Amino acid sequence: MSIRHLPIFGATLASAFPACPDFNETYTIMGSRDNALWQQCWLDQQIDFHQKEVNRLLTRFWCGLDLAPGSRVFVPLCGKSLDMIWLAQQGHEVIGIELSPLAVRAFFRENRIQPSRRKVGKFTLWQYNNISILCGDYFSLTQADLGSIDVVYDRAALTALPENIRRLYVAHLKLILPPACKVFLLTVEDADEGETREVTLGTSAEITALYSEAFAIELAHVESVLEPAAGHPGGSTKCSEHKVYRLIPR
Repeated sequence: MSIRHLPIFGATLASAFPACPDFNETYTIMGSRDNALWQQCWLDQQIDFHQKEVNRLLTRFWCGLDLAPGSRVFVPLCGKSLDMIWLAQQGHEVIGIELSPLAVRAFFRENRIQPSRRKVGKFTLWQYNNISILCGDYFSLTQADLGSIDVVYDRAALTALPENIRRLYVAHLKLILPPACKVFLLTVEDADEGETREVTLGTSAEITALYSEAFAIELAHVESVLEPAAGHPGGSTKCSEHKVYRLIPR
């Protein structure tokens, strides 16, 4: 299975990174190329990845985490996701991080919320009641910035990055999370050529490689969805697998 990534991060971004990058070198490149590309997407309103409704797999399977009221939920690369509103309505304290101030401003404006705003270290903290968004670079985030977190909600953070950058994202996540923190991960996966149906419906090999050292991986749900096939006019479709993973720290 291949985990789909956002089309805006196609060949342009993938070619910006060496196959086996040095972390410090890659971080520098990301600061100048990846960040600029992401900012430009928001300036140009190329945000087809933004969902206009709360994710239905979130609302259906979130309760399986059995979280206590007031649990702190981290939403990396949050954009202006409406999922944060839903999570806050469940009584959670929501902490997002987002690079683009345009996205953060749009989140609060479109939801008719008037946040406070102040500088906190390398970040600008936007805050209203139990929703906080740190505006700045995810890779600059420290455990001290983030504080105690009970669970990560990742709908489009891992998948926003090309395959050769995802391990850096996960490595940094492990650095900034407390040891007992869970991860609720949503992916859209496409079958590789010649792959059996059994493999297609199972845990992605990439997810295993990225997370299994630190987490026990539970594939909680697989949903096959027929979607228009990109690059194939005439109404042809392909089957994609929408998956829900619960990652429990070892």
